[in-house]
Order: sequence, then C-alpha cells, then structure tokens
Amino acid sequence: MPRLHPLFKHSPAIIAMIHVPALPGTPANKYSPGKIIMDCLAEAELYQRMGVDGIMIENMHDRPYLNREVGHEISTLMAIIGREVKSFSEIPCGMQILAGANKAALAATYAAEMDFIRAEGFVFGHMADEGMMQSDAAELLRYRKMIGADHIQIFTDIKKKHSSHEITKDVDLIETAKAATFFQSDGLIITGNATGEEANIMDVATLTQELDVPIIVGSGISISNVEAFAPHCDAMIVGSYFKQEGHWENPPDLLRIKTFMNKVERIRSASPQITVR
Repeated sequence: MPRLHPLFKHSPAIIAMIHVPALPGTPANKYSPGKIIMDCLAEAELYQRMGVDGIMIENMHDRPYLNREVGHEISTLMAIIGREVKSFSEIPCGMQILAGANKAALAATYAAEMDFIRAEGFVFGHMADEGMMQSDAAELLRYRKMIGADHIQIFTDIKKKHSSHEITKDVDLIETAKAATFFQSDGLIITGNATGEEANIMDVATLTQELDVPIIVGSGISISNVEAFAPHCDAMIVGSYFKQEGHWENPPDLLRIKTFMNKVERIRSASPQITVR
C-alpha cells in the first residue's frame, strides 16, 4: 500500500527537480532575480503540464556549496521562487537548499506555503565534500515546531551522496534508516554515490520491506529503470534524466519528459494496486 503523504495522488509519485540558476553572491551567478524567477516558473509550468506528481526546487548551481549555513540572499530568493511556483501549481511543491541548509529550507518553504523539504545529514555525522556535517534531526524538528510548520514534510537522505561514511561504516543502511525513522523522518531518500547515479535497487526493496515509512529514490531514475524501481518505492525524484542529454546543467528536454511520463502512466495502468490511494 502507498505510504507517501496524501498530498501525492499516485504511488510511486514522480517529483521533478528544478535546478535553480546560480543565485546572487554565488560564483556562477549571472542572472538577475527576476530572470531566475521567470526561468523557474517556465520550468515548473512545463513539468506540471507533463503530468508530474510534485515539483522540487534546489540551488544546485550555487557550487561550491556552503556547509549548513547560507546567506539571506539565498534563502530569501528561494522563498520567493517557491512562492511563485506554488502559487500556480496544483501539485505538491518543496525545496532543498544546499548543502544541508535544512533550517533555511524549512523557513523558506514555510514562507512560500510549500509542502515539503529534502534534508541532508538528518542522522549520523559524515564527511561531505563541503566538510564535516553533523546530524541535525533534533535541532531541525524543534525548529519546525517552533515556527508552526508541522504540516511541512521532511524527507531525509540516508547515507547521502557525495559523502564519505567511513566513520559510520559499522552502521549499515538499515540501521541508519531505522535511526531516521525513530527520529521522526517523514520519508527516507535513497541515492547512488553521486548526482545522476542509480541507487541500489536491492537496498530500496529491502528498506521498503523492513520499514513502515515512505521510501523515495533520490537519484539515477531513468526511462530504462523506472519500471524496475516502481514496485519498491513510494516516490522518485527525477532531475538529470529530464534534462537535455541527461545532464543536470542542461535545460529540460520536452521529449524526454513526455516519453518518461507516458511510460509511468503505462506502469500505473498495468499495476493498479500501486497507483490508487
């Protein structure tokens, strides 16, 4: 049975990523706030028209990323973009602010009246490419309570990509996932080792069997593997595959998105037990 939040109408839900152009103050920034907002709105409109189940915005172009703390120039514009995207969207919307700026993302999501965030480093400290990142579950959930944002879902990465987990290698994926569940994660995100890399399907299937919490595949979904992953997860975040040549830095590819979503509809039609809440 689907376990994802009832905001989403289908399972597995397809959540499309909008990689927000580089924001003010970051090394690659070259566009005005107005231009950035208009680009994100155009992309959101395209994804909604193609029938995705959710949209997430992420400041992927802001590399190199700060560790946990970002400036007001980032969180403020992300909130404005989120508000604009959400204002015309009839589907759930959320955001992630890199790297691990989960409190900023939660505040911006609340201000934008969006529905969920993707949070890195929720449990167990690890060495990210931004440096050491301590876990923040206790702080983040207290902050959510303090600002009155309990309705916002917090989906959390487990053994996150682009990171070394050497110091917790004696804590396997299942135990890490159980810890996140115990700490009240609203959904667990499983990824490959890097952006666009496929998650281990056996890990996904095992977690779905072992835990009564939504399981979300957070990287590497493509038209060639979506059917294999569909029975084993509650949602899929699709970013790179929806872009031209399958690379996250490129603009959206209408044909790729349309072909992918057509296949998802065929999968749902063939498996009605996983499509209706």
